[in-house]
Amino acid sequence: MSEQRPARDMTPALGTRGEPGSWRRAVEGGRVALARPGWGDAAWSYLFGSDTRYAEPAPDSERVAAVNWRMRSQTSPGPVLGPVIHAPVWTWEVPLYFWFGGMASGAAFAALGADIAGDEVSARVARKVALAAVLPAPALLIADLGRPGRFLNMLRIFKPRSPMNVGAWCLVAFSTAGAGAVAADLLGARRAGRGLGAAQALLGSYLGSYTGVLLATTAVPVWARSRAFLGPMFVATATATGAAATRLTLAAAGQAEGHPTQVALARLESGAILAELTLSTVNERRLGRAGEALSHGVPQRLFRSAKGLVGAGLVLPVIARRRARRPAQNLSSLLYLAGGLAFRFAWVQAGKASGRDDEAVALMARGRVTTDEHLRAGTQQRAVSEDRPPLAEGGPRSALRRWSEVVGRTSLLVERLTNRVVMSSR
Repeated sequence: MSEQRPARDMTPALGTRGEPGSWRRAVEGGRVALARPGWGDAAWSYLFGSDTRYAEPAPDSERVAAVNWRMRSQTSPGPVLGPVIHAPVWTWEVPLYFWFGGMASGAAFAALGADIAGDEVSARVARKVALAAVLPAPALLIADLGRPGRFLNMLRIFKPRSPMNVGAWCLVAFSTAGAGAVAADLLGARRAGRGLGAAQALLGSYLGSYTGVLLATTAVPVWARSRAFLGPMFVATATATGAAATRLTLAAAGQAEGHPTQVALARLESGAILAELTLSTVNERRLGRAGEALSHGVPQRLFRSAKGLVGAGLVLPVIARRRARRPAQNLSSLLYLAGGLAFRFAWVQAGKASGRDDEAVALMARGRVTTDEHLRAGTQQRAVSEDRPPLAEGGPRSALRRWSEVVGRTSLLVERLTNRVVMSSR
Protein backbone atom coordinates (compact mmCIF):
# COMPACT_ATOMS: atom_id res chain seq x y z
CA MET A 1 0.00 0.00 0.00
CA SER A 2 1.51 3.28 -1.12
CA GLU A 3 2.22 5.95 1.41
CA GLN A 4 -0.40 8.76 1.38
CA ARG A 5 1.09 12.17 0.73
CA PRO A 6 0.12 15.04 2.99
CA ALA A 7 -2.45 17.45 1.58
CA ARG A 8 -1.16 20.71 0.23
CA ASP A 9 -1.67 23.70 2.51
CA MET A 10 -4.04 26.05 0.65
CA THR A 11 -4.13 28.74 3.36
CA PRO A 12 -3.59 32.10 1.59
CA ALA A 13 -0.63 34.16 2.70
CA LEU A 14 -2.83 37.22 3.04
CA GLY A 15 -6.55 37.44 3.77
CA THR A 16 -9.16 34.70 3.93
CA ARG A 17 -9.60 31.93 1.43
CA GLY A 18 -12.42 32.66 -1.01
CA GLU A 19 -12.62 36.37 -0.41
CA PRO A 20 -12.09 38.90 -3.25
CA GLY A 21 -8.52 39.85 -3.93
CA SER A 22 -7.32 43.28 -2.93
CA TRP A 23 -7.22 45.91 -5.64
CA ARG A 24 -4.37 47.74 -3.93
CA ARG A 25 -0.90 47.55 -5.40
CA ALA A 26 1.68 45.56 -3.51
CA VAL A 27 3.97 48.57 -3.76
CA GLU A 28 2.45 52.02 -3.94
CA GLY A 29 3.44 53.68 -7.20
CA GLY A 30 4.83 50.43 -8.58
CA ARG A 31 4.48 49.61 -12.25
CA VAL A 32 3.28 46.40 -13.84
CA ALA A 33 5.89 44.80 -16.07
CA LEU A 34 5.20 45.19 -19.81
CA ALA A 35 2.02 47.21 -19.21
CA ARG A 36 1.49 50.58 -20.84
CA PRO A 37 -0.50 53.45 -19.34
CA GLY A 38 -3.53 54.92 -21.07
CA TRP A 39 -4.91 51.62 -22.33
CA GLY A 40 -1.89 51.13 -24.53
CA ASP A 41 -1.76 47.41 -23.80
CA ALA A 42 -3.87 46.68 -26.87
CA ALA A 43 -1.00 47.78 -29.07
CA TRP A 44 1.32 45.23 -27.43
CA SER A 45 0.49 42.06 -29.30
CA TYR A 46 1.62 39.96 -32.18
CA LEU A 47 -0.85 41.83 -34.40
CA PHE A 48 1.03 45.10 -34.30
CA GLY A 49 4.64 44.48 -33.43
CA SER A 50 7.53 42.08 -33.12
CA ASP A 51 8.35 42.89 -29.49
CA THR A 52 6.51 39.87 -28.07
CA ARG A 53 6.93 36.10 -28.16
CA TYR A 54 3.30 35.33 -28.97
CA ALA A 55 4.28 34.70 -32.55
CA GLU A 56 7.52 33.62 -34.11
CA PRO A 57 9.09 35.79 -36.81
CA ALA A 58 6.82 36.10 -39.82
CA PRO A 59 7.38 33.38 -42.45
CA ASP A 60 8.43 34.22 -45.95
CA SER A 61 5.50 35.85 -47.77
CA GLU A 62 6.25 34.03 -51.02
CA ARG A 63 6.17 30.71 -49.22
CA VAL A 64 2.81 31.49 -47.61
CA ALA A 65 1.34 32.52 -50.97
CA ALA A 66 2.65 29.37 -52.62
CA VAL A 67 1.17 27.14 -49.90
CA ASN A 68 -2.19 28.88 -50.14
CA TRP A 69 -2.24 28.44 -53.89
CA ARG A 70 -1.27 24.77 -53.69
CA MET A 71 -3.87 23.94 -51.06
CA ARG A 72 -6.74 25.41 -53.02
CA SER A 73 -8.67 22.83 -54.97
CA GLN A 74 -9.03 23.26 -58.71
CA THR A 75 -12.75 22.59 -58.48
CA SER A 76 -15.60 24.45 -56.92
CA PRO A 77 -16.30 23.82 -53.23
CA GLY A 78 -19.05 21.40 -52.40
CA PRO A 79 -22.54 22.39 -51.35
CA VAL A 80 -22.38 25.40 -49.06
CA LEU A 81 -24.31 25.08 -45.83
CA GLY A 82 -25.20 28.66 -45.01
CA PRO A 83 -25.73 31.26 -44.02
CA VAL A 84 -22.04 32.08 -44.21
CA ILE A 85 -22.32 35.75 -43.29
CA HIS A 86 -25.04 37.98 -41.93
CA ALA A 87 -26.71 39.75 -44.85
CA PRO A 88 -27.09 43.53 -44.48
CA VAL A 89 -30.24 44.59 -42.65
CA TRP A 90 -30.26 48.25 -43.63
CA THR A 91 -33.67 49.74 -44.31
CA TRP A 92 -34.71 52.74 -46.42
CA GLU A 93 -32.99 55.26 -44.13
CA VAL A 94 -29.47 54.27 -45.20
CA PRO A 95 -29.77 54.67 -49.01
CA LEU A 96 -31.68 57.90 -48.43
CA TYR A 97 -28.81 59.09 -46.23
CA PHE A 98 -26.36 58.15 -48.98
CA TRP A 99 -28.39 60.23 -51.44
CA PHE A 100 -28.71 63.32 -49.24
CA GLY A 101 -25.05 63.17 -48.19
CA GLY A 102 -23.92 62.86 -51.79
CA MET A 103 -26.14 65.74 -52.88
CA ALA A 104 -24.77 67.93 -50.10
CA SER A 105 -21.16 67.20 -51.03
CA GLY A 106 -21.90 67.85 -54.72
CA ALA A 107 -23.51 71.20 -53.89
CA ALA A 108 -20.45 72.12 -51.81
CA PHE A 109 -18.26 71.41 -54.86
CA ALA A 110 -20.55 73.63 -56.94
CA ALA A 111 -20.24 76.43 -54.38
CA LEU A 112 -16.46 76.22 -54.44
CA GLY A 113 -16.46 76.33 -58.24
CA ALA A 114 -18.72 79.38 -58.25
CA ASP A 115 -16.44 81.11 -55.75
CA ILE A 116 -13.41 80.39 -57.92
CA ALA A 117 -15.27 81.75 -60.98
CA GLY A 118 -16.20 84.91 -59.07
CA ASP A 119 -19.97 84.27 -58.98
CA GLU A 120 -20.67 85.06 -55.33
CA VAL A 121 -24.45 84.98 -55.71
CA SER A 122 -24.46 81.42 -57.07
CA ALA A 123 -21.91 80.36 -54.46
CA ARG A 124 -24.13 81.59 -51.62
CA VAL A 125 -27.13 79.74 -53.07
CA ALA A 126 -25.08 76.54 -53.49
CA ARG A 127 -23.93 76.69 -49.87
CA LYS A 128 -27.55 76.95 -48.75
CA VAL A 129 -28.43 73.93 -50.92
CA ALA A 130 -25.57 71.96 -49.35
CA LEU A 131 -26.73 72.83 -45.83
CA ALA A 132 -30.36 72.00 -46.61
CA ALA A 133 -29.35 68.65 -48.13
CA VAL A 134 -27.19 67.58 -45.18
CA LEU A 135 -29.72 68.51 -42.47
CA PRO A 136 -31.76 65.27 -42.81
CA ALA A 137 -28.62 63.10 -42.68
CA PRO A 138 -28.16 62.90 -38.86
CA ALA A 139 -31.87 62.17 -38.38
CA LEU A 140 -31.71 59.35 -40.93
CA LEU A 141 -28.64 57.82 -39.28
CA ILE A 142 -30.23 58.01 -35.85
CA ALA A 143 -33.44 56.47 -37.21
CA ASP A 144 -31.42 53.56 -38.61
CA LEU A 145 -29.41 53.09 -35.40
CA GLY A 146 -32.54 53.19 -33.24
CA ARG A 147 -31.62 55.85 -30.69
CA PRO A 148 -29.47 59.01 -30.59
CA GLY A 149 -27.07 57.54 -28.04
CA ARG A 150 -25.64 55.13 -30.58
CA PHE A 151 -24.76 57.96 -32.95
CA LEU A 152 -23.17 59.96 -30.13
CA ASN A 153 -21.16 56.91 -29.06
CA MET A 154 -19.41 56.94 -32.45
CA LEU A 155 -18.10 60.41 -31.58
CA ARG A 156 -16.54 59.29 -28.29
CA ILE A 157 -13.43 58.04 -30.13
CA PHE A 158 -11.59 58.80 -33.35
CA LYS A 159 -10.65 55.70 -35.32
CA PRO A 160 -9.02 56.41 -38.72
CA ARG A 161 -9.17 52.71 -39.64
CA SER A 162 -12.98 52.75 -39.55
CA PRO A 163 -14.76 54.44 -42.49
CA MET A 164 -17.95 54.55 -40.42
CA ASN A 165 -16.30 56.33 -37.49
CA VAL A 166 -14.48 58.84 -39.70
CA GLY A 167 -17.69 59.31 -41.69
CA ALA A 168 -19.60 60.25 -38.54
CA TRP A 169 -16.94 62.82 -37.65
CA CYS A 170 -16.91 64.12 -41.23
CA LEU A 171 -20.69 64.51 -41.21
CA VAL A 172 -20.53 66.63 -38.06
CA ALA A 173 -17.63 68.73 -39.38
CA PHE A 174 -19.29 69.16 -42.79
CA SER A 175 -22.57 70.28 -41.22
CA THR A 176 -20.79 72.67 -38.85
CA ALA A 177 -18.73 74.24 -41.64
CA GLY A 178 -21.82 74.54 -43.84
CA ALA A 179 -23.84 76.21 -41.11
CA GLY A 180 -20.98 78.61 -40.42
CA ALA A 181 -20.62 79.44 -44.11
CA VAL A 182 -24.34 80.21 -44.52
CA ALA A 183 -24.31 82.30 -41.34
CA ALA A 184 -21.30 84.25 -42.61
CA ASP A 185 -23.09 84.87 -45.93
CA LEU A 186 -26.16 86.19 -44.12
CA LEU A 187 -24.01 88.49 -41.98
CA GLY A 188 -22.11 89.80 -44.99
CA ALA A 189 -18.76 88.29 -44.00
CA ARG A 190 -17.70 87.31 -47.51
CA ARG A 191 -14.18 86.18 -46.71
CA ALA A 192 -15.33 83.97 -43.83
CA GLY A 193 -18.10 82.52 -45.99
CA ARG A 194 -15.69 81.63 -48.79
CA GLY A 195 -13.18 80.12 -46.35
CA LEU A 196 -15.78 77.98 -44.60
CA GLY A 197 -17.24 77.02 -47.96
CA ALA A 198 -13.83 75.81 -49.13
CA ALA A 199 -13.45 73.78 -45.93
CA GLN A 200 -16.90 72.31 -46.47
CA ALA A 201 -16.00 71.29 -50.03
CA LEU A 202 -12.82 69.63 -48.76
CA LEU A 203 -14.82 67.66 -46.20
CA GLY A 204 -17.37 66.87 -48.89
CA SER A 205 -14.74 65.03 -50.88
CA TYR A 206 -14.77 62.43 -48.10
CA LEU A 207 -18.48 62.63 -47.29
CA GLY A 208 -19.42 61.90 -50.89
CA SER A 209 -17.12 58.90 -51.26
CA TYR A 210 -16.78 57.18 -47.89
CA THR A 211 -20.18 55.50 -48.18
CA GLY A 212 -18.99 53.59 -51.23
CA VAL A 213 -15.74 52.70 -49.47
CA LEU A 214 -17.75 51.55 -46.45
CA LEU A 215 -19.73 49.10 -48.59
CA ALA A 216 -16.57 47.83 -50.26
CA THR A 217 -14.89 46.95 -46.94
CA THR A 218 -17.51 44.31 -46.14
CA ALA A 219 -17.56 40.60 -47.04
CA VAL A 220 -20.64 41.02 -49.26
CA PRO A 221 -19.48 39.73 -52.68
CA VAL A 222 -21.06 42.34 -54.95
CA TRP A 223 -19.76 45.17 -52.76
CA ALA A 224 -16.33 43.71 -52.05
CA ARG A 225 -15.74 42.86 -55.71
CA SER A 226 -16.68 46.46 -56.67
CA ARG A 227 -14.21 48.01 -54.24
CA ALA A 228 -12.22 49.73 -57.00
CA PHE A 229 -15.35 51.32 -58.47
CA LEU A 230 -17.82 52.03 -55.65
CA GLY A 231 -15.97 55.09 -54.35
CA PRO A 232 -15.61 56.80 -57.77
CA MET A 233 -19.19 55.88 -58.71
CA PHE A 234 -20.55 57.39 -55.51
CA VAL A 235 -18.50 60.55 -56.13
CA ALA A 236 -19.84 60.79 -59.68
CA THR A 237 -23.45 60.42 -58.55
CA ALA A 238 -22.90 62.89 -55.71
CA THR A 239 -21.46 65.46 -58.12
CA ALA A 240 -24.36 65.01 -60.54
CA THR A 241 -27.11 65.26 -57.92
CA GLY A 242 -25.45 68.20 -56.15
CA ALA A 243 -25.01 70.11 -59.41
CA ALA A 244 -28.59 69.29 -60.44
CA ALA A 245 -30.06 70.47 -57.14
CA THR A 246 -28.01 73.68 -57.27
CA ARG A 247 -28.93 74.42 -60.89
CA LEU A 248 -32.63 73.87 -60.23
CA THR A 249 -32.51 76.17 -57.20
CA LEU A 250 -30.75 78.90 -59.20
CA ALA A 251 -33.27 78.52 -62.02
CA ALA A 252 -36.14 78.80 -59.55
CA ALA A 253 -34.51 81.95 -58.15
CA GLY A 254 -34.67 83.55 -61.61
CA GLN A 255 -31.16 83.04 -62.95
CA ALA A 256 -31.09 83.40 -66.75
CA GLU A 257 -30.84 80.32 -68.91
CA GLY A 258 -27.67 81.49 -70.63
CA HIS A 259 -25.91 82.44 -67.40
CA PRO A 260 -22.37 80.96 -67.29
CA THR A 261 -23.09 79.19 -64.01
CA GLN A 262 -26.23 77.59 -65.47
CA VAL A 263 -24.29 76.35 -68.47
CA ALA A 264 -21.40 75.08 -66.35
CA LEU A 265 -23.67 73.23 -63.91
CA ALA A 266 -25.64 71.65 -66.76
CA ARG A 267 -22.42 70.35 -68.29
CA LEU A 268 -21.14 69.21 -64.91
CA GLU A 269 -24.24 67.18 -64.03
CA SER A 270 -24.36 65.58 -67.48
CA GLY A 271 -20.65 64.72 -67.46
CA ALA A 272 -20.81 63.31 -63.93
CA ILE A 273 -23.82 61.12 -64.65
CA LEU A 274 -22.18 59.90 -67.87
CA ALA A 275 -19.11 58.95 -65.82
CA GLU A 276 -21.41 57.06 -63.42
CA LEU A 277 -22.94 55.11 -66.29
CA THR A 278 -19.52 54.30 -67.75
CA LEU A 279 -18.09 53.13 -64.43
CA SER A 280 -21.20 51.05 -63.71
CA THR A 281 -21.01 49.34 -67.09
CA VAL A 282 -17.32 48.52 -66.74
CA ASN A 283 -17.84 47.27 -63.19
CA GLU A 284 -20.77 45.02 -64.10
CA ARG A 285 -18.71 43.35 -66.83
CA ARG A 286 -16.02 42.32 -64.36
CA LEU A 287 -18.23 41.16 -61.47
CA GLY A 288 -18.73 37.62 -62.76
CA ARG A 289 -20.55 35.39 -60.27
CA ALA A 290 -20.92 38.26 -57.79
CA GLY A 291 -22.90 40.23 -60.37
CA GLU A 292 -25.85 37.84 -60.23
CA ALA A 293 -27.22 39.96 -57.39
CA LEU A 294 -27.70 42.78 -59.90
CA SER A 295 -29.57 40.68 -62.44
CA HIS A 296 -32.53 39.41 -60.42
CA GLY A 297 -35.43 40.74 -58.44
CA VAL A 298 -35.61 44.18 -56.85
CA PRO A 299 -31.95 45.16 -57.49
CA GLN A 300 -32.35 44.46 -61.21
CA ARG A 301 -35.51 46.61 -61.43
CA LEU A 302 -33.88 49.43 -59.49
CA PHE A 303 -30.74 49.41 -61.64
CA ARG A 304 -32.78 49.39 -64.84
CA SER A 305 -34.91 52.25 -63.54
CA ALA A 306 -31.84 54.26 -62.55
CA LYS A 307 -30.18 53.76 -65.93
CA GLY A 308 -33.40 54.58 -67.75
CA LEU A 309 -33.88 57.79 -65.76
CA VAL A 310 -30.36 59.13 -66.25
CA GLY A 311 -30.32 57.98 -69.87
CA ALA A 312 -33.48 59.98 -70.55
CA GLY A 313 -31.92 62.92 -68.76
CA LEU A 314 -28.92 62.80 -71.06
CA VAL A 315 -31.04 62.60 -74.22
CA LEU A 316 -33.67 65.26 -73.44
CA PRO A 317 -31.49 68.41 -73.81
CA VAL A 318 -30.07 67.05 -77.07
CA ILE A 319 -33.42 66.51 -78.78
CA ALA A 320 -35.18 69.52 -77.26
CA ARG A 321 -35.82 72.51 -79.45
CA ARG A 322 -34.46 75.92 -78.60
CA ARG A 323 -37.74 77.17 -77.14
CA ALA A 324 -38.17 74.10 -74.96
CA ARG A 325 -34.53 73.77 -73.98
CA ARG A 326 -34.92 75.29 -70.50
CA PRO A 327 -37.83 73.01 -69.46
CA ALA A 328 -35.98 70.03 -70.93
CA GLN A 329 -32.85 70.86 -68.93
CA ASN A 330 -34.87 71.26 -65.75
CA LEU A 331 -36.55 67.92 -66.37
CA SER A 332 -33.12 66.36 -66.96
CA SER A 333 -31.93 67.63 -63.59
CA LEU A 334 -34.98 66.11 -61.93
CA LEU A 335 -34.31 62.82 -63.70
CA TYR A 336 -30.68 62.87 -62.51
CA LEU A 337 -31.87 63.36 -58.93
CA ALA A 338 -34.35 60.49 -59.24
CA GLY A 339 -31.76 58.29 -60.95
CA GLY A 340 -29.18 58.99 -58.24
CA LEU A 341 -31.70 57.95 -55.59
CA ALA A 342 -32.50 54.77 -57.51
CA PHE A 343 -28.79 53.95 -57.79
CA ARG A 344 -28.36 54.25 -54.02
CA PHE A 345 -31.34 51.99 -53.30
CA ALA A 346 -30.17 49.54 -55.97
CA TRP A 347 -26.72 49.10 -54.43
CA VAL A 348 -28.13 48.54 -50.94
CA GLN A 349 -30.69 46.02 -52.19
CA ALA A 350 -28.02 44.25 -54.26
CA GLY A 351 -25.88 43.92 -51.13
CA LYS A 352 -28.75 42.28 -49.28
CA ALA A 353 -29.28 39.77 -52.08
CA SER A 354 -25.55 39.10 -52.45
CA GLY A 355 -25.13 38.53 -48.71
CA ARG A 356 -27.78 35.82 -48.84
CA ASP A 357 -26.04 34.09 -51.77
CA ASP A 358 -23.99 31.58 -49.76
CA GLU A 359 -22.24 30.10 -52.78
CA ALA A 360 -21.06 33.53 -53.96
CA VAL A 361 -19.77 34.31 -50.46
CA ALA A 362 -17.81 31.04 -50.37
CA LEU A 363 -16.38 31.62 -53.84
CA MET A 364 -15.46 35.17 -52.93
CA ALA A 365 -13.50 33.90 -49.95
CA ARG A 366 -11.58 31.57 -52.26
CA GLY A 367 -10.87 34.32 -54.80
CA ARG A 368 -12.99 32.69 -57.51
CA VAL A 369 -16.08 34.81 -57.74
CA THR A 370 -15.36 36.38 -61.13
CA THR A 371 -15.28 33.31 -63.38
CA ASP A 372 -17.88 32.32 -65.93
CA GLU A 373 -17.06 28.69 -66.76
CA HIS A 374 -19.48 25.83 -66.19
CA LEU A 375 -17.65 22.74 -65.04
CA ARG A 376 -19.27 21.34 -61.95
CA ALA A 377 -20.30 17.66 -61.92
CA GLY A 378 -20.88 17.60 -65.64
CA THR A 379 -23.83 20.01 -65.38
CA GLN A 380 -24.29 23.53 -66.65
CA GLN A 381 -23.56 25.32 -63.40
CA ARG A 382 -21.38 28.27 -62.53
CA ALA A 383 -17.90 27.12 -61.59
CA VAL A 384 -14.45 28.47 -61.18
CA SER A 385 -11.26 28.89 -63.12
CA GLU A 386 -7.86 27.72 -62.09
CA ASP A 387 -6.20 29.73 -59.39
CA ARG A 388 -3.47 32.02 -60.53
CA PRO A 389 -0.07 31.36 -59.00
CA PRO A 390 1.17 34.01 -56.60
CA LEU A 391 2.88 36.98 -58.17
CA ALA A 392 6.57 37.43 -57.65
CA GLU A 393 7.77 39.83 -55.00
CA GLY A 394 7.84 43.33 -56.42
CA GLY A 395 4.76 42.84 -58.61
CA PRO A 396 1.51 44.83 -58.46
CA ARG A 397 0.01 42.66 -55.72
CA SER A 398 3.14 43.04 -53.59
CA ALA A 399 3.10 46.82 -54.06
CA LEU A 400 -0.57 46.90 -53.08
CA ARG A 401 0.17 44.85 -49.96
CA ARG A 402 2.97 47.22 -48.94
CA TRP A 403 0.72 50.21 -49.55
CA SER A 404 -1.98 48.66 -47.36
CA GLU A 405 0.57 48.07 -44.60
CA VAL A 406 1.72 51.70 -44.76
CA VAL A 407 -1.87 52.97 -44.58
CA GLY A 408 -2.67 50.62 -41.69
CA ARG A 409 0.38 51.58 -39.67
CA THR A 410 -0.19 55.29 -40.30
CA SER A 411 -3.83 55.04 -39.25
CA LEU A 412 -2.83 53.12 -36.12
CA LEU A 413 -0.25 55.77 -35.24
CA VAL A 414 -2.81 58.56 -35.64
CA GLU A 415 -5.27 56.63 -33.50
CA ARG A 416 -2.69 56.08 -30.75
CA LEU A 417 -1.68 59.74 -30.70
CA THR A 418 -5.30 60.89 -30.65
CA ASN A 419 -6.27 58.56 -27.82
CA ARG A 420 -3.16 59.54 -25.87
CA VAL A 421 -4.08 63.22 -26.15
CA VAL A 422 -7.64 62.45 -25.03
CA MET A 423 -6.47 60.37 -22.08
CA SER A 424 -3.96 63.00 -20.96
CA SER A 425 -6.60 65.72 -21.06
CA ARG A 426 -8.86 63.87 -18.65
